[in-house]
Amino acid sequence: MTTATTRTHPAVLVLEDGRTFRGRSYGAVGQTLGEAVFSTGMTGYQETLTDPSYHRQVVVMTAPHIGNTGVNDEDPESGRIWVAGYVVRDPARVPSNWRSARTLDDELTAQGVVGISGIDTRALTRHLRERGAMRVGIFSGDALAAEDELLARVQAAPQMSGADLAAEVATTEPYTVPARGARRFTVAAVDLGIKGMTPHRMAERGIEVHVLPATATVEEIYATAPDGVFFSNGPGDPATADHAVALMRGVLERGTPLFGICFGNQILGRALGFGTYKLKYGHRGINQPVKDRATGKVEVTAHNHGFAVDAPLDTVSDTPFGRAEVSHVCLNDNVVEGLRLLDRPAFSVQYHPEAAAGPHDAAYLFDRFVSLMEDQRA
Repeated sequence: MTTATTRTHPAVLVLEDGRTFRGRSYGAVGQTLGEAVFSTGMTGYQETLTDPSYHRQVVVMTAPHIGNTGVNDEDPESGRIWVAGYVVRDPARVPSNWRSARTLDDELTAQGVVGISGIDTRALTRHLRERGAMRVGIFSGDALAAEDELLARVQAAPQMSGADLAAEVATTEPYTVPARGARRFTVAAVDLGIKGMTPHRMAERGIEVHVLPATATVEEIYATAPDGVFFSNGPGDPATADHAVALMRGVLERGTPLFGICFGNQILGRALGFGTYKLKYGHRGINQPVKDRATGKVEVTAHNHGFAVDAPLDTVSDTPFGRAEVSHVCLNDNVVEGLRLLDRPAFSVQYHPEAAAGPHDAAYLFDRFVSLMEDQRA
C-alpha cells in the first residue's frame, strides 16, 4: 500500500542478503518489493519506467541525475509505469524541457510507485554486479520497521526465477496499429509485454500490425491473414512460457516469416529445443555492444533482459525446424543475442531494435523482417 505525498520522508532499501542503504523517499511513500536490477542508460528514464518488461523489478539508475527533463505525454511505452520501485541518487529539483508536463516525482507519486533517493547508487550497482540481481524492498513512512523485520519481508517475496508474468502485462483485447501510407503487409504481433514503439516501427514500413493477447491461439493468429508473425519482449522467466513456445512452434510449422525480440528471442530458443538460464545481473541500458556475425558490424544497442538462451556459439545446430545458428553475440560477455533459422524464414534478437530509448543501430532488423515477407510473397 502506498500514500502520495509531496514531502520526502526517511527511506531504507534492504537487499535480501542484508545489505541496507538509507536515503529519502522519492515518489510514493510506503513499501514495495521486487528484484533489484540496474540500468546503465544515461537518458530515456521515462521509456524505462513504462517498459512492461520491468514488471516486478526495482530499477537502480546508474546515471546520477534523474528527472532533469520531467515527464511528458509523448514518450511512454505503455499506458502506465511498470517498475515495482525506483532508485536514484540525485533527483532533479526543477525539470527543464519544453515538452515537460510535470515532474518525475509527481508522476511516480500519482502512480503509486515507491522510490528512494540520496543513496550511493554506484556502491549499490557494484554490489549487484558482484552478488547478482536479488530481491529487494524499499520502505518509507508507515512501512518502516526494525531492519530484521524488513529483511524478513524481502526474503518472503517471490523470486524472479520461475515467474510467469507475460499475461499480467499483455493486452487483454486485440487491437490494430494501421500502416502509415499504403499497407504492404499484415503482421500478427503476440503481446508478451510489447512496447508502443515496436508496432510504430513496423507501421512506418507499411505494415498493419494486429496486436494479440499473450493467450492467443494459433487459429487467432492466422485469422488475421498475416504475412508475418512477431513475438514481443516481456517480463518473467522464459522457462514458464509454455503456451508462447507452443504458439511459436505452430507458426514455425507453417513456415510463416517470424521475428522475435527479447522475450521473443528466448521463446524461439525454447521452440528450437535450446535451454534458457538466468544471467547473474542481466543487461539493461542503451549502450550494449553486439556483433552481427553475418556482417561483422558492431551495433550499440538497447537491452533489458535478465535471462538468456543457452545455444552453441560456433556451430550450426540441428533443430526440429531445420538448421539454426547464433546470429548475434554480446561483446561484453559472449551472451547469445540473436538466433537465425537457415531453412525457414525466422530470426530473433535479444535486444530492442525499436530503440525507445536508445541508438538506432539495429533498426535494419525491421527491414530484414520486411525482406523475409517479400521473399515469401514472391
